[in-house]
Amino acid sequence: MARLDVVETFHGLFFPGHLHTKDSLQQALQFSFQDSDVLIVSYPKSGTTWLQEIVTLISSKGDPHLSQTVPNWARAPWLEQHYFAALMAASPCAARIITTHLPHHLLGPTLKDSKAKVIYVSRNPKDVVVSFYHFHKMANFLPEAGSFPEFLNRFLEGTLHYGSWFDHIKGWTSQMNNVLHITYEEMSMDIRGAIERLSAHLQSPLLEDELNNCVKHCSFSSMKGNKMANYTLVNREIMDHNKGSFMRKGTIGDWKNMFTKELDTHFKSVFESKMEDCTLEFVWDEPQSDETHADE
Repeated sequence: MARLDVVETFHGLFFPGHLHTKDSLQQALQFSFQDSDVLIVSYPKSGTTWLQEIVTLISSKGDPHLSQTVPNWARAPWLEQHYFAALMAASPCAARIITTHLPHHLLGPTLKDSKAKVIYVSRNPKDVVVSFYHFHKMANFLPEAGSFPEFLNRFLEGTLHYGSWFDHIKGWTSQMNNVLHITYEEMSMDIRGAIERLSAHLQSPLLEDELNNCVKHCSFSSMKGNKMANYTLVNREIMDHNKGSFMRKGTIGDWKNMFTKELDTHFKSVFESKMEDCTLEFVWDEPQSDETHADE
């Protein structure tokens, strides 16, 4: 099912038709979650692949076999994508790990009576929009990116595929009673501490050597060389790796290479307006470190 130029519209949001159908989107809202499920939630390009890797490793007690032999989209499939049911039926994982980019106002009612363990990963929006822009250039199932100023305007207006970043993050992080919120920057600056928080939330405590293995195998260099995580297995017709790398820099503050002073001023005015009722704090700059991580 190529449908590379098809755009699905669902509840006013745009989704790439290569991955989604109206039926698959509707079925996502009717899914029966089990209390043992782990649900990874994110806006695109916020650390999704990295978190899939970490959760897989925690579930495997640090054993990298699964993460090195099964593609991440098969061990933690997207709830709203058309091949979800088939992948879940064939999943090699003992516990179900599910991923979604759906906003809370759509998926929240489905989760209302569930005890599934939900993890929301966020990233500072300047780095999100830059990463998403570069991803549009290589992903042939997404619309043309256009110029960066044009793309940034669409991001700020909430008209890109998957909708508004502002609505997404405010919707999910307002549910703090049953959602663990972890940030890309937290994982980047203290990966060991982040894994410990995640393993506690998942009620899957790790021994010291298991924790060390998790840290080792979810490093940027390990993931970049892992075909099960770096998306190089995807056909070039769908994702053209000659036009860029799925796992690019993974740094905090890469937005500085794309934002002009004028764009930054415009961004700040929109950001302050849309986030005035939100108490979340963001890390915008890379601390002094030799380690970097995955974009998606």
